[in-house]
Amino acid sequence: MRSSNKYAGRLMFVLALGAMLVLSACGRSTAGTIVEDKVNVVTTFYPIYEFASEIGGEDANVINLLPTGVEPHDWTPRGQDIVNTSKAQLFFYNGAGLEGWVPDFLKGLDSETKVKAVEISKGVDLITTTEDDGHDHGGAAEDEHNHEGEEHAEEEHAEEAADAKHIDPHTWVSPKSALTMAGNIRDSLIEADPAHKAGYEERYETLIGKLKQLDEDFTAKLAAVPNKEIVVSHQAFGYLARDYGLDQHAIMGLSPDAEPRAQDMLNLAKLVKEENIRYIFFEELVSDKLAKTLAGEAGVETLVLNPVEGLTKEQAEKGDDYFSLMQKNLQNLLLALQ
Repeated sequence: MRSSNKYAGRLMFVLALGAMLVLSACGRSTAGTIVEDKVNVVTTFYPIYEFASEIGGEDANVINLLPTGVEPHDWTPRGQDIVNTSKAQLFFYNGAGLEGWVPDFLKGLDSETKVKAVEISKGVDLITTTEDDGHDHGGAAEDEHNHEGEEHAEEEHAEEAADAKHIDPHTWVSPKSALTMAGNIRDSLIEADPAHKAGYEERYETLIGKLKQLDEDFTAKLAAVPNKEIVVSHQAFGYLARDYGLDQHAIMGLSPDAEPRAQDMLNLAKLVKEENIRYIFFEELVSDKLAKTLAGEAGVETLVLNPVEGLTKEQAEKGDDYFSLMQKNLQNLLLALQ
């Protein structure tokens, strides 16, 4: 049933592309426009946009598809996004399962386009997990309507779902992975626009210097904290936890749309009390309701841990960026883990 629904969803998406082209003028304003005398780069969401903008500098025109204040997991593109990307030279997407709409999106581009699609997370040591991907696989409410003859099949399906492996797409949350991603961006810009290689190389080195300093800060400061257990709203910090010696426990799965079972919440509340965890982390772009519910149940407080999937409007107005948000993450981790 799930496979047929997925196929139907993809079919509807492809059919909707043409309609979006017609209706796009009625939608929200475009994030950018094509510039004729520069290499044009279209990015799928904020971290890639920031890295591409820093390395591209004055030689590249970078257009980000994801609007400010929007969480990327379930976002899908619109007609003007297809138009801009068809005219660009480079299309940067994270990959690792984050943007499930990319294959159909690329099929919808103008047949004459010469845009090169680049998976920016390529080369990162990806994390695979058997944790739920955040989508409903059939829960208690559905089970109540099953006939006895179907119970065995449902149990087998549940076991298969539990054993299924999913790739954690949140590569950019670790500065170590971000170093690899920056290298992919540099190489792609130089290949597309070799005349400005020197500028790309120079700005890449500046970005790498900041990422290496961020990596050193996380490494040194988190190595010194006595506690290593963190409880987060959604499973977005696997790379950060792996690279800096933390142990992540998530309320929701890889997608923030997951709906945890009551037993999961009880188990986490028990863990929080047993491990003397003092804070539950939540993030700004998704609801903090579950994090606050768990914190209330366990008698602890909440703090922000930002997966840097995008900026809120307030953060954009203040001039926040990847580095300022990651430094705030580090400060909150140090507070929580002391």
